[in-house]
Amino acid sequence: MPPTSVSPPRTAPGPANPSPAHPSRVRVIHPGGGKPGGPVVYWMLRDQRLADNWALLHAAGLAAASASPLAVAFALFPRPFLLSARRRQLGFLLRGLRRLAADAAARHLPFFLFTGGPAEIPALVRRLGASTLVADFSPLRPVREALDAVVGDLRREAPGVAVHQVDAHNVVPVWTASAKMEYSAKTFRGKVSKVMDEYLVEFPELPAVVPWDREQPEGVDWDALIARVCSEAENVPEIDWCEPGEEAAIEALLGSKDGFLTKRIKSYETDRNDPTKPRALSALSPYLHFGHISAQRCALEAKKCRHLSPKSVDAFLEELVVRRELADNFCYYQPQYDSLSGAWEWARKTLMDHAADKREHIYTREQLENAKTHDPLWNASQLEMVHHGKMHGFMRMYWAKKILEWTSGPEEALSTANYLNDKYEIDGRDPSGYVGCMWSICGLHDQGWKERPVFGKIRYMNYAGCKRKFDVDAYISYVKRLAGQSKKRNAEESPNPVVKLSKSQH
Repeated sequence: MPPTSVSPPRTAPGPANPSPAHPSRVRVIHPGGGKPGGPVVYWMLRDQRLADNWALLHAAGLAAASASPLAVAFALFPRPFLLSARRRQLGFLLRGLRRLAADAAARHLPFFLFTGGPAEIPALVRRLGASTLVADFSPLRPVREALDAVVGDLRREAPGVAVHQVDAHNVVPVWTASAKMEYSAKTFRGKVSKVMDEYLVEFPELPAVVPWDREQPEGVDWDALIARVCSEAENVPEIDWCEPGEEAAIEALLGSKDGFLTKRIKSYETDRNDPTKPRALSALSPYLHFGHISAQRCALEAKKCRHLSPKSVDAFLEELVVRRELADNFCYYQPQYDSLSGAWEWARKTLMDHAADKREHIYTREQLENAKTHDPLWNASQLEMVHHGKMHGFMRMYWAKKILEWTSGPEEALSTANYLNDKYEIDGRDPSGYVGCMWSICGLHDQGWKERPVFGKIRYMNYAGCKRKFDVDAYISYVKRLAGQSKKRNAEESPNPVVKLSKSQH
């Protein structure tokens, strides 16, 4: 039996007319009492973009239908949630928001930025006399708790304000794709495939709304804000192999120089699991994580070029839609998505049956973080994440499974893997990261295998298997070069280090 899932949505998917979005993409969290003429506020959370954004389209549609103005608001989460993000992630987020704010201003769309957390959103809604608050969707606990708090505040203090939520992140809305936590990619793939054509449609133009005539956003000193927030965060150096923002995201997908679909897609099917060939990967995950690009846009553009590389495009769509949205499914229906209690019963049992097995090596979290193990391949994978901000997907499986083998038990292993992933990956604190660790350590979306010490029935990986898959020595040499170059450049740029990588290392 699966673990206990979260409660079902507070309301069924609500009607979205006159929204351009599919009706089932929208949930009416609180119907409100109706405030004719009041502006519509889009509370941007996970999907930090103006283009191809169903939540913004829905908000604009509501505003246009009632001849009301439209505003966008973003609230930086306070500690302790921000504490789990480091300078690497916060710098990327803020620099992306800086570009977004400029784009919004060019469109005469007011953009309110708050640094005091989501608690400032209800106050803005009340000051503006808003009719509706539209929020986008995330399955992660801190975001869901923040939304619950905002809705609770409005229900008490401004019950006439309607609150809608729009899944602008997934091609198929998470609550529509499946009504339960799916056991595997196979079961989920079938459900998504049946409705894919209904949701994988081209985005309409943003509806025109009346000019903004209310409170104006305060000016933001972006340099000062970025410096302050990053100085208060743990100093994991920023990276610059990918520039934040919507324009950079589209360039990474469709650019004429090095775009994934325009220049590199052909090798994806054959080379994506070879850590010595990083250019075979899309490099889109930072943009998808921060919402700088829509997965739906990526899928639409990929389908346009499928005739050129059908196997590679199909493999890309499998990862982009099925696997990525399966991660949202798990985190949505399993609130303990980052702990052993969130694993399937068979996996918990086999792991606990072998928790006391003798380990040949035991490493502390500090030793693992500093890549001080006996295994040069594992050390290289850790250093790739530390210096590049992104570990190759194949290596992440090996990396996490060895953490299970080299720590005192499965709880410590999962906690350590999540900690390191969230600290160093540019796209840390993401459903795909949590599910990746759960797959490797707790057998999530996998099956039982031959029983062995420590792992029990969890799938096993070892050094010898990696040697059969790819050139291990070439990968280790690649990471050594990468680490050496980044250390040198960080030293040159101290006290404000940024991990800079040459284009050949992207």
